[in-house]
Amino acid sequence: MLRAERRMSRAELAGLIDVNPQTVGALERGDHYPSLDLAFRICDVFDLPVEAVFSRVPFTPLSTELYRKPQGGNHA
Repeated sequence: MLRAERRMSRAELAGLIDVNPQTVGALERGDHYPSLDLAFRICDVFDLPVEAVFSRVPFTPLSTELYRKPQGGNHA
């Protein structure tokens, strides 16, 4: 979850996207789906494209991809 990975509280994210913290919780649980405008506001906060933030298919957290150690030893 991007918010938690970036050590951001629900209240902080809610303030940045102009919703209440309960809405952020509902979005994270999948109880609520964002409007297109809200989806873009969320993406703007994290500076990521929509497809990196919203997907119907689960994917590896971005932090795993960003901080993955190279495999196979040193390459010159």
